[in-house]
Amino acid sequence: MLPYRTKLHEKDRGKIRRHMETLLSHNGSSTNSANGTELLNSGELADSLAAEHSPEPFSRFIVPLFEGQEHFKLLMLTKSDYIDNLLTVEGQQSTIVSFSVNSPYVSQRWEKGAPPPERRLAAAARLADAGYEVRLRIDPIVPVAKWKQRYRGLLQHILDTFRPERITLGSLRGLQSTINNCRDKSWTEFLSEKSPWGKRVESDLRLETFAYIIELLRHDWGYSDVALCKEPVAMWDGLGLNYKKIRCNCIA
Repeated sequence: MLPYRTKLHEKDRGKIRRHMETLLSHNGSSTNSANGTELLNSGELADSLAAEHSPEPFSRFIVPLFEGQEHFKLLMLTKSDYIDNLLTVEGQQSTIVSFSVNSPYVSQRWEKGAPPPERRLAAAARLADAGYEVRLRIDPIVPVAKWKQRYRGLLQHILDTFRPERITLGSLRGLQSTINNCRDKSWTEFLSEKSPWGKRVESDLRLETFAYIIELLRHDWGYSDVALCKEPVAMWDGLGLNYKKIRCNCIA
């Protein structure tokens, strides 16, 4: 699925099917995952559940393709709460669903059109109860006023709702092309540092936000399955995390 201006442009499903069947028929001997399983991300360029209200939902097409083999899993990344199709299709053993969530304040201000975080978390809990592996991304973390209070509230809501298999943290960042083409540039006031992923929040503040959230998860909820997204080794080292031993969102 690819974003195409204001409409969703979907690649030809016949071509997708042919390519996927060729890949999935491979014996997986070349996978570089520690457990021998390769994860294919369907949500890197668009929301994996963006077409779920259509007459032919994407999940009903793509999820069954992964059944009957053990070397590849499908990762669906979303900000949606519409999971009806996932609850009726067979795919719990081969599909991982990851929800991107944020503090209600950040979501209301910048995630226009997306369901509020509490609805996404309720959907995530339903999928977990149905047997899916469910992960969360708290991304992008935005250091707004009272950010500690706001993200503590988000963590409380998450762990009161369900216990995700994995939580990946990411800080606000923006490619220059994104900054140039967006209408609302208010979020760019938090970006001051250059990186391979565009401009981002400066390092010391990123370190502070990550450390605060990780410590809260460990101390208040005994939760330690946390990783970082698109951060240099120095950031992992600064937090006392070993990136070689930690599994982030897009790794099986």
